[in-house]
Amino acid sequence: MEMVDAPTLHGKHVIPGNTNDSVLEMDGYRHRVGEIILNVDKLEQRVNEIEQFYLTTSKKQLNTSKGSSATKDKDKEKHIPSIRKQQQDAARRDAAAAKRMQELMRQFGSILRQITQHKWAWPFMQPVDVEGLRLHDYYEVIDKPMDFSTIKNQMEVKDGAGYKNVREICADVRLVFKNAMKYNDERSDVHVMAKTLLAKFEEKWLQLLPKVTDEEKRREEEEAEAQLAMQLAQEVTHARMARDLSVEIYEVDMHLEELQEMVVKRCRKMSTEEKRKLGVALTQLSPEDLSKALEIVAQNNPSFQATAEEVDLDIDAQSESTLWKLKYFVKEALEVQVKSSESMDGNDNNKRKRENHDVIARTSKKKSKKPS
Repeated sequence: MEMVDAPTLHGKHVIPGNTNDSVLEMDGYRHRVGEIILNVDKLEQRVNEIEQFYLTTSKKQLNTSKGSSATKDKDKEKHIPSIRKQQQDAARRDAAAAKRMQELMRQFGSILRQITQHKWAWPFMQPVDVEGLRLHDYYEVIDKPMDFSTIKNQMEVKDGAGYKNVREICADVRLVFKNAMKYNDERSDVHVMAKTLLAKFEEKWLQLLPKVTDEEKRREEEEAEAQLAMQLAQEVTHARMARDLSVEIYEVDMHLEELQEMVVKRCRKMSTEEKRKLGVALTQLSPEDLSKALEIVAQNNPSFQATAEEVDLDIDAQSESTLWKLKYFVKEALEVQVKSSESMDGNDNNKRKRENHDVIARTSKKKSKKPS
């Protein structure tokens, strides 16, 4: 079979009857296609946002979920409050938790008063007078000095810079006594006083500890529930976005198909010679491009088996729209093949030129070494 190149018209698609009106009409088509492309870019950005969200969703939740996605989304929408309501509920929970923690701090303050009113508490009420007592190595031994006046002041701070929970106060109370025990000898009075008061404090702290543990557990559960509700609400929101995007993308596809049909209808009927050349050009396609060309035929002909091992394509039996779609696709595909082939040939030629140049250079070098 004679190999015939695909017809080219200086890189332009020429539609007969190209009067000024038709040129303006085609410009209008291009403008509308440009608008659609911009809309598609925006849709892609929104799709990326949804993909990123679902990539961060745990696989465990996805694997344990049951039922269809549509049913799950509807169920979630029924039971999940709005984001604003969740924020309001979270604010109320935080306020209630802060109130309960204040009550625990008040009870802890009662314990602290009992300890500080003990007759042996006086050495620990104020910061250690390092200079007055000439304790030159104090800051080398003690990393973080602490005393009861500092703890009291920290408990009374109201701007959020004070203690956040009871355990922070407990840690500082222990630090007061442990610093004294660390710096002073075991047989010294201060060491004995600190050790005795620490034991009394631990005894009283054990009475309050169950309440503290219960509050911490309750707070963890509330935070976990709030986080789960927020995550489910986000899933519902993104599911809605996905549905909306699918509808918009479908509408864009339909619009593009309409434009494509409008453009194809403007084309004249393909001549017998053009059909012959199209048939020849199809045989020149790569296997991958040939499969794509057959898919174009199958789009307008559902009974056509594009993926069969043997395909019998009757060019004359195809619609004009299918023929022109094939023509433009084949033309572009062959142009890409030619450019790729030229690039490979150019590389081979350059390689041969370099090899010839190297041979000439080596020959010249040998001649220059011969005696005159």
